[in-house]
Amino acid sequence: MNLQRTLRRHISCVGIGLHSGNKVTLSLKPAPPDFGIRFRRTDIGHHEVPATVHNLASIQLATGLALEKVSVETVEHLLAALVSMGVDNVIVELNSPEVPIMDGSAAPFIYLIHEAGVKRLQTPRKYLKIIRSISISRGDKRIALYPSDQFKVTYSVSYDHPLLRHQSRTLRITEDSFVEDIAPARTFTFLKDVEMLRQNGFALGGSLENAIVLGETGVLNNALRFEDEFVRHKILDAIGDLALVGYPVIGHLVAHRAGHALHTEFAAKILEETHAWRLVEAPFDPASLPVGLTAKTAAPRLA
Repeated sequence: MNLQRTLRRHISCVGIGLHSGNKVTLSLKPAPPDFGIRFRRTDIGHHEVPATVHNLASIQLATGLALEKVSVETVEHLLAALVSMGVDNVIVELNSPEVPIMDGSAAPFIYLIHEAGVKRLQTPRKYLKIIRSISISRGDKRIALYPSDQFKVTYSVSYDHPLLRHQSRTLRITEDSFVEDIAPARTFTFLKDVEMLRQNGFALGGSLENAIVLGETGVLNNALRFEDEFVRHKILDAIGDLALVGYPVIGHLVAHRAGHALHTEFAAKILEETHAWRLVEAPFDPASLPVGLTAKTAAPRLA
């Protein structure tokens, strides 16, 4: 039997909101079984927003959640880190509407989770196992889930830029592969878009310290962490957005040029397509574990 997990202890950090530019204090706290991942706004009466697709809000360059008058933005990197480390239940406290961007990747959140430690609870975990394919297409963008005994992601991107006209990667997502191959991949933007974003109230906290910035011929800031860092970051985003389904997924996710809007639309469609999946308590089989259940807890690579 695979058991649900939470954190062993409370841990905090301070960072900057990518789009707001505001200083943010983030705290991760243990939670009981079946609690799920919930964002708690300490600046407005400790109101909570559960991280589910039912609370999906604005999707403008990042994923946002809202419940009544409470909202939280840019949740995808933290969600990806939590689900990939097998953390089912946690309180995420914020004193601002936006999760801090840190270095633009999920690696700092992996570090926080390792420092806090992970604790097994006494309640079985349920997985959403795909038994029939589900897909969405929007023009040249598409995303699908196919039956598989593992959680795998195949993602491809293409842009009108010499560095990333086409990138593609397939990866079985486990705790180890996420920590080593996906978590360090940073968000990216194009220099030609930065001024327009700021004029529209976005990327006010963006800098060369927390995003890859692409000029006409190359990267403006430090060297890439991976040759294909761009598509790896898209995989990171997809894992975080798919976390809004509310269960770890066992299936093969295949996406082409999909972004946050299509990811989250697809998460909602998964829950609607009840004939295409079933909830299971996966056996503890190290050879075929889905996200977050490998035994090794290697330290995160931050560079």
